[in-house]
Amino acid sequence: MEPANHLTVLRRYWRLLVGCALAALVVGWLLTPAGTAVDNGKWQCKVSIVPAAGSGDTVKIDQVLSFATGSDVTQEAARKLGTTDIQGLLARREVAAVSEQMLQFTAHGPTQQSCSAVVSAFSDATITGYVRAAQRNTAASIRSLQQEQQKQQARLDALNARAAGAGAAEQARLAPDVDAARAAVTKTLTDISNLQNASRTDAVRQWGSIDSSPADGSILTAPSSRPLRLALAVVLGLALGVVAALMLDRVDSRLRSRNGAEEAFGLPVIGEIPVLSRRLRRLREPVVTARPAAPAAEAYRSLRSTLLLTGPASLSLHVKDGEGDGGPAAAAALVSRRLAHPAPVVLVMSGRSGDGKTTTVANLAAALAETGRQVLVLDCDFRHPGVHEHLGAGGGPGMAELLGGDRSVGVEDVVRPANVEGVSVIGAGNTNAYPAALVLRAGEVLQRVRRYADVVLVDTSPLLHANDAYDLVQHADAVLVTARSGNVTPEQAARVSELLARTGVPVAGVALTASLSPSGGGPRTGLRRSETTPAPVTPLGRGDRPRALDRTGEEPAAAYAARERERDRHAPSWARGGEASDGGGLGEGGFGEGGLGAAAAARRTEGDDR
Repeated sequence: MEPANHLTVLRRYWRLLVGCALAALVVGWLLTPAGTAVDNGKWQCKVSIVPAAGSGDTVKIDQVLSFATGSDVTQEAARKLGTTDIQGLLARREVAAVSEQMLQFTAHGPTQQSCSAVVSAFSDATITGYVRAAQRNTAASIRSLQQEQQKQQARLDALNARAAGAGAAEQARLAPDVDAARAAVTKTLTDISNLQNASRTDAVRQWGSIDSSPADGSILTAPSSRPLRLALAVVLGLALGVVAALMLDRVDSRLRSRNGAEEAFGLPVIGEIPVLSRRLRRLREPVVTARPAAPAAEAYRSLRSTLLLTGPASLSLHVKDGEGDGGPAAAAALVSRRLAHPAPVVLVMSGRSGDGKTTTVANLAAALAETGRQVLVLDCDFRHPGVHEHLGAGGGPGMAELLGGDRSVGVEDVVRPANVEGVSVIGAGNTNAYPAALVLRAGEVLQRVRRYADVVLVDTSPLLHANDAYDLVQHADAVLVTARSGNVTPEQAARVSELLARTGVPVAGVALTASLSPSGGGPRTGLRRSETTPAPVTPLGRGDRPRALDRTGEEPAAAYAARERERDRHAPSWARGGEASDGGGLGEGGFGEGGLGAAAAARRTEGDDR
């Protein structure tokens, strides 16, 4: 899918995106604490403490562990960190003896720096405090040993004095006591020397550096502040909405593009009407007259031009000079022309409701009136009449009275002027009658109203919702199908095409309304008339000469063949293949005897007459 198509999908499902973002925002607001949330479990730092060199015999790890878990170390660490939350500090610290010669501190924090500061504070407090305590204990032991050594030295001196004044036999008896006293003094002096040497060095020290790592093994962590968490929740909600929108677009088979509509209906799309803004939809008049320069107004004019080129021959008739003067001669000329050339009836229909059928009728009538034609709009949608509101015509008797056989009501009595110059309206009238019974006399009424305008547009009920349109279509000269983008499925489009194929009425094509991405390009022509049995749609112009001829009236065969081959290259699937023939590609007669060639010749003749 192209990036532009992705943007179209997201624009189509913008409500889903907004809903996902709002839902994520609400969930984030409920689950995120107010203020700045501190997550102390993001980082983990470790440091080890071991006995210092030469103090392995005097330092016991279990003693160091007992000292590290004491209140003195915690108070000192809190002082170093500048905090008074002792319980919170203890909750972030763990200490354990991992071996007989190693003590390990573990701390947790929201950041690497805070985590390292905590474990370093406990390590320093433990080492400093234990060394001070060890030095105090060593000094006390030295003093005790020195006192003991003095006693031992006095006893040794006394023994030496007795031995010096005694005889040989007494000296021999005192010799063992003298040696024992000398050995005790020597041992005490050695212990004092060892303690003095040990007091000059630290009892424990830190082993290696601080090991810092994310607690969950990843450095990608959620932000700690509430605004950042809510912003992240909105981003995740939008991402979820985008995924959901793309998945819905995958499973949604409704027709949204020109190519899709042509494939499903088997008809050319002769007009793409862009989405009308809310302001334009609120207008009680056609956008063609209310906003003449709007893109939608130009799209309706393009639809009008295509319909004039591809519709019945009588649809291309123009008012002759002098018919609009208002004099008796002009009125007589107008009546004479309309008797000779009755107005064509164009039935505007849709497969289902909401396809923009009534809006298309109103704007198409206004666009045709711009060409100088008198347009008469018939509202035959007895279930949901609305043409009179779009064209500003009043209520009162209408088509229901004409079709009901009320002889006291004539066509002149029900025709009402619209708010668009050149357009008249016959409303639905009294819609209490059963619609299926009203359309039984549609043929007779349509023959009568042909003399009151140059073009007759008929608005009817959706084909797949009611049978009215199917009963009326046989009395029309051409049919225009409207389909709203995203409102019709391929199955519904195929059913509409199948029903129209059975009627044998020429179908001008499809007007795709509410198109989000008009494909542009020139209009594709394509009236078709089915044979006695339902048959695939045959595009107009495939079996006969095109209407654009050179000055001599004939197009060179080589140029025509080259242009046909070029058109086949870019034609949709319904227009490719070998449906061309030498004698008219519209089945039995196309628009009349002689097929499209005769219709084109008749139009040229009528144009010369004008």
